[in-house]
Amino acid sequence: MRALRITSVVLLVLVAGAAATWWAGEQTELVVIRTLDGDGTQYDTKVWVVDHDGAPWVRVANPGRFWFHRLSRNPHARLIRGGVEQPVIARPADFVEARAAIDARFREKYGVVDWWYGVLLRPNAIPVRLDPDREGAR
Repeated sequence: MRALRITSVVLLVLVAGAAATWWAGEQTELVVIRTLDGDGTQYDTKVWVVDHDGAPWVRVANPGRFWFHRLSRNPHARLIRGGVEQPVIARPADFVEARAAIDARFREKYGVVDWWYGVLLRPNAIPVRLDPDREGAR
């Protein structure tokens, strides 16, 4: 009986922690990256964003994420921020200097929630610069 109580408490703490983590992530600025797959189907993915060197930047926690695969095949996407949709070209910047600079911007903006997400989900996130796509091409 005691083991069941301990197990129940541990599970409750884990579920509460997961819910709090999700809630905290939703309370900060989220943008949508709209990507296309090979047949033209659109996919919207919510991500955090920071501004650095005159451009918005996002990060991918895991290069195996489907939205990142779509961007790798077709870097033309749409950034929806504050209700405004803008065509962008995604440029991954997977090198030490970019990681350090972008990680610092995310820590400044998102604080302890960014740290916690890093511990849980993305120890080596890849920064992605979103440059304006002047042609708006896909």
